[in-house]
Amino acid sequence: MILRHVTIDCANPYELGTFWSTVTGWPMSGEDAPGDPEVLVEAPSPLPGMLFIRVPEGKTVKNRIHFDWMPTERTRDEEVERVIGLGAKLYEDHRTAEGLGWVTLLDPEGNEFCVERSKGERGL
Repeated sequence: MILRHVTIDCANPYELGTFWSTVTGWPMSGEDAPGDPEVLVEAPSPLPGMLFIRVPEGKTVKNRIHFDWMPTERTRDEEVERVIGLGAKLYEDHRTAEGLGWVTLLDPEGNEFCVERSKGERGL
């Protein structure tokens, strides 16, 4: 089997899809428009896309699954600042004085995700 999409329940699929499209640099499907009940952010192959689907209930507890992102063009700290500037909120800061650690953020609908150190920061 191939993992085709990661599906995220949300209140406003187009708004949340637009946020994640901007964060990742991946395009939204040309078939999607504001008000649609589902929106697809198309990842480069072989990665799964991000499918946002409208549900009536709001988020009430911590997510059971979340994304861990590793920047490719910026440092962890630069990426954290960029994504906060796009509308994310700081949730938990696990950075250490030695430069290790990660940052947990919330997307505009409160879904948790983490930003880790880049390969360059890891010496890879």
